[in-house]
Amino acid sequence: MSKAGKENDDAPADFESSLQELEALVEQLETGDLSLADSLARFERGVALSRQCQNMLEQARQTVTLLSDPDNPDSEQPIPPSGNAV
Repeated sequence: MSKAGKENDDAPADFESSLQELEALVEQLETGDLSLADSLARFERGVALSRQCQNMLEQARQTVTLLSDPDNPDSEQPIPPSGNAV
């Protein structure tokens, strides 16, 4: 039984909403107060949200790469950690 269609229908509109929902699910799971069935349902939703967030981040990375050097997108360089910025 696949829930792929349902996951897309219930998907939050943006990264921030997806991340907030994922964080709320993690908090619920960490309490340990849920039944096994509820825990599994929330875990499944969390996996779907995590994948969605990863896809959105990858799309953003690709966009930044193309905007940085549209003639040579393979020239991508890692961005230094923000703690090292002056």
